[in-house]
Amino acid sequence: MIETPLKSVSPVWVSLFAAAALACFALPGYAAGLTATADIKGCTDANISGNATLTEETTDEGIKEVIIQLSVEGLSDGKHAVHIHESAACEPCSAAQGHHDPGPFGVTRPDSAGNTAPASDINHPYHMGDLINIEVKNGRGSMKHTSNRVTLSAGRLSLFDADGSSFIIHTNEDTYCDQESDLEKGCAGGPRDACGVIKLN
Repeated sequence: MIETPLKSVSPVWVSLFAAAALACFALPGYAAGLTATADIKGCTDANISGNATLTEETTDEGIKEVIIQLSVEGLSDGKHAVHIHESAACEPCSAAQGHHDPGPFGVTRPDSAGNTAPASDINHPYHMGDLINIEVKNGRGSMKHTSNRVTLSAGRLSLFDADGSSFIIHTNEDTYCDQESDLEKGCAGGPRDACGVIKLN
């Protein structure tokens, strides 16, 4: 039996292979972080259900971003406003309170306008918890949105402050309240159809 001698691998090739492997793991420039979930349930309609996942990532520049993926079924067809609200409570859905908006100048209730008295909060849609609409077709809808307005980790923008946070899905779409001054009633989506407490994994 003739033995074939093994050829040695050049250290240069080893270094190049290691560098390529590290580059693959580094793409696309985000560091994996914390995750959270929420079970979505109807406020008054038991046929409404869904779920949400949140994943925090950190860019190369150190900016924390949260990828939000939400799916729901049982809502009426059309667009529905989705926001992160300032309390981890859904029973009743009003217990979730206003939009998540930490900070000394946060005013969390864009839906406080009455039939004759407009809301004085003109911060919407710039609350930290303001998201895009979800569109429902044939009773099912899904959305994916990336926000750098909130974090899952500790800090001033964290969803896990003293009283936590919840998702609220509204009956109507969010028109983003594009007024110069006072907000009109219902421009942020009106009544609440569904709620889900956000829980850190």
